[in-house]
Amino acid sequence: MVKFGLLGPLFVHDGTAPQPVSGPKVRALLAALLLRPNRVVSRDALKAALWGDDVPASADAALANHLTRLRRGLPALDGVVEERLRTVPPGYQLRVHEGELDIDVFDARMHAARRAHRREDWAAVLRESTAALYLWRGTPLADVHPFAEQDEAALRVHQLCEERLQILEWRFDAELHQGRHQQAVAPLTALVAEHPLREGLHARLMSALRQSGRRADAAAVYHRLRRTLSDELGVEPGADAQRAYAALRTGPRGTATTSTARPTPPFQVPCESTAFVGRDQEREQVTALLGGAGDPPVRLPRAVVVSGMAGVGKTAFAVHVAHRMRDQFPDGILYADLHGYCSARPRPAGEVIARFLSDLGMHPEMVPDDTDDRALLLQEALAGRRVLLLLDNVRDKRQVAPLLPVGGRSVALITSRKLLPGLTDTAAVTLLPLPRSDQRALLSALCGAERLLAEPDAADEIMAACGGLPLALTIVGGRLLSRPQWPLSLLAGRLTPRQGRLEALSMDTADVERAFSMSYVAMRDSALPLERQAARAFRLLGLWAHPVTPKAAAALLDVPVHRAAVLLDLLTDAHLAYSPAPDHYALHDLLGEYAERRVTEEESPQERREAQIRLLSWYAAAVAEACRTATKETQTPPPLDDGRIQETPVFADDEEAIRWSVGELPAIREGIARAGELGRSDMAWRLAAGLFGYATTHGWTGEWDHCLHQAMDIARAHDDTLGQAWLHRRIAVAHGMASRNEACLAHLRIAWDHFSGHGDLRAEASLLGGMSAAHARLGDAEQAFACALRSRELFLELNPEPGDVRIEALSLSRLAVARQLRGEHEQAAEEHRQAADLLRKAGHSILLADSLTRLGDVLALLGRREEAFDALSEALEVRQRMNDYSGTADCLRSMATAHEQFLEWDEARESWEAYLELGRRHHLTRRAEESRTALRRLTEQGH
Repeated sequence: MVKFGLLGPLFVHDGTAPQPVSGPKVRALLAALLLRPNRVVSRDALKAALWGDDVPASADAALANHLTRLRRGLPALDGVVEERLRTVPPGYQLRVHEGELDIDVFDARMHAARRAHRREDWAAVLRESTAALYLWRGTPLADVHPFAEQDEAALRVHQLCEERLQILEWRFDAELHQGRHQQAVAPLTALVAEHPLREGLHARLMSALRQSGRRADAAAVYHRLRRTLSDELGVEPGADAQRAYAALRTGPRGTATTSTARPTPPFQVPCESTAFVGRDQEREQVTALLGGAGDPPVRLPRAVVVSGMAGVGKTAFAVHVAHRMRDQFPDGILYADLHGYCSARPRPAGEVIARFLSDLGMHPEMVPDDTDDRALLLQEALAGRRVLLLLDNVRDKRQVAPLLPVGGRSVALITSRKLLPGLTDTAAVTLLPLPRSDQRALLSALCGAERLLAEPDAADEIMAACGGLPLALTIVGGRLLSRPQWPLSLLAGRLTPRQGRLEALSMDTADVERAFSMSYVAMRDSALPLERQAARAFRLLGLWAHPVTPKAAAALLDVPVHRAAVLLDLLTDAHLAYSPAPDHYALHDLLGEYAERRVTEEESPQERREAQIRLLSWYAAAVAEACRTATKETQTPPPLDDGRIQETPVFADDEEAIRWSVGELPAIREGIARAGELGRSDMAWRLAAGLFGYATTHGWTGEWDHCLHQAMDIARAHDDTLGQAWLHRRIAVAHGMASRNEACLAHLRIAWDHFSGHGDLRAEASLLGGMSAAHARLGDAEQAFACALRSRELFLELNPEPGDVRIEALSLSRLAVARQLRGEHEQAAEEHRQAADLLRKAGHSILLADSLTRLGDVLALLGRREEAFDALSEALEVRQRMNDYSGTADCLRSMATAHEQFLEWDEARESWEAYLELGRRHHLTRRAEESRTALRRLTEQGH
């Protein structure tokens, strides 16, 4: 059946799926017609609905266009589209069958509920009122602005809202007459807070509390109503409230119950938010654990602990689950907030147990004073019953352990900011920040999907600033809801990180920073020394916005590695940190900003500086070790003179070293900038120069160039000549990798001037080798050969005994390249083969792939096809294994050229096309253009 919905955001359902109603004008048009279904609505009335008092001169044409768009989106009536919206002078008629419009169904259910209420047929009242309320999806015409604010529409919306409250009151009458007084307390409390002047709701809440044995609470409701009415309206409560209050004093049977009503199980779960979204997987997991569902059935734990960082929505999730599992706990659901993290004192277990015993029927005078005795009585009370204990906001296991059921069919659902390790026979579920789709759904539910669609970029900025935390998103959504004229971009601008974002994420009692503070202060002020150390670790992590390992954290914190690991795990267990990968730890973006505030306020400038220098020293040493492992280079910068450097990573091979460098690249980039700010040029240039190993497979990305030039600016600003010399040396390599050969030679010469002036023969030999490679790329065979020969001679003088495989292989390879340019192909092939054999035995993958590629090129020129492709295939396998896209492209180019050498045109085209695809995918512009040129040439030649 077709459905039209006005009781909330406007929707149309054609019987198979909801149909979008796009455009504010079209929605306003449809709403105006649906408010007068099957009646003729004049053109003037429709224009007023669209433009109010400011009807434009082009209104007739615009109205016709909007009507055409509306017709296209309407479902057919009796199979005929045109019959749904008809032109009937002097306007238009929207035809709606009985049962198609939710307002009509709502009205019918309300009339039925009213008749049942008059004859005191409480089962019928409950049935009809529940059915009517089920249709309610939010404020009517919620997304139809400004039409919803016009007099006629606003009056209808107000009428519908009043009717909903009336139906709610009738339904509570039915529940109270059927003995469901305890279940009614929580929703009535929420409604009274929402409607402080609605006397009927107050009267029913007083009756529900009185019949639940909570006379003092009921009296407090009356006195609060009386004060509110006196302050706001200057009147006394009416007859209904007066009768409910009189019943408290005299004790007669109330009007909303009967003497034969059976006591019903307690249901103390707070009201559920109407904006709850997502968490489907976690809900299924918790439901299965609490309900023992599955095949075979899951064995019930004593408790399920739902943990997560502050603001992640643990309480809302637990309440959501409890509402959906109500039928699975026939003996009731008991709720208590244990105040583990709040301004009030944590509630002792004995206090909560006493209340639970009373709720389960024990007279207060029968409850013993001792907590252990109370716990035993609670176990007896739960024995044979199926009860859920919803224990919210738990501080630690000591606070909650006496409350947990032992055996039987009762279970507990616990929320805590800690994992609560040590609680036996429990299951754990961790809530993470919401994924992108659920963030958008939550914001849409709070402030309207139309606003998000109108400003998608600003919406994305807001979601990024909130970090997926439901608390932050709820604050933002509430602010936007109360400010309908605000563009999203205005609020997005106030959520800029470290520029007032935490202050902006606060509204009334909802406050992200305060929520974080409760977790942090509890740890900082703990009686346990280890927790106080963890709080210091949290502060200092605020200095570094990147994941750390225990080894890096040990340097930052100036503690042994094993202690750093313990502190990081303690923070993770308390959800003040998280582990994005094995042995890696990080702070959530918002928590990181909060930690930065704490370290600024609670640590001295000297301590902050020293902590950063310790960490950067560690990174400089770690990058140097990765470079040595990746390149097997013996010519490396002298290490920092820092005796406090902690244990650095150990890499099994070049692949592992390069993978580490890739993963740490954002932190290394940040480290270079931070070193400059701290006036430590010696650290900045070592970090940049140490990325040589990374660049052997990822130099094509341009990241290394950026780091080198950033470090060069710092070295020049601090007149660091050693740093400049090493950076010129590395910049020359970067230019050579990008075939910027003249620039490469220029930087090599500058570096030569420095190192030769200091009599560093090893550096001279290395620089001559680089010059040989640059001259070879420029096609200058004689200069390439002369530099290669002199470089090899110097290396042999410095290393008379064989042993440095890298130097031996490099010097052979450079001689071979020069010989190849001179046409000495046989000798070039032999020297390339010798170099490859040396590198293969040493397990040096990067240089091996380079030597094999060059060997394949020479063998192809010599006509030795099988040997050529064996070498090229081995090189390609190495490059692909190391995710070296630039090197892979070079191998494919050599293969394509070799296939052409052997007149294998189809294979050549296939290699060129693979070369082109790689260039496109990874933005290797020069290589992509080269492949296009080659493919055009093959086509022109008829291949």
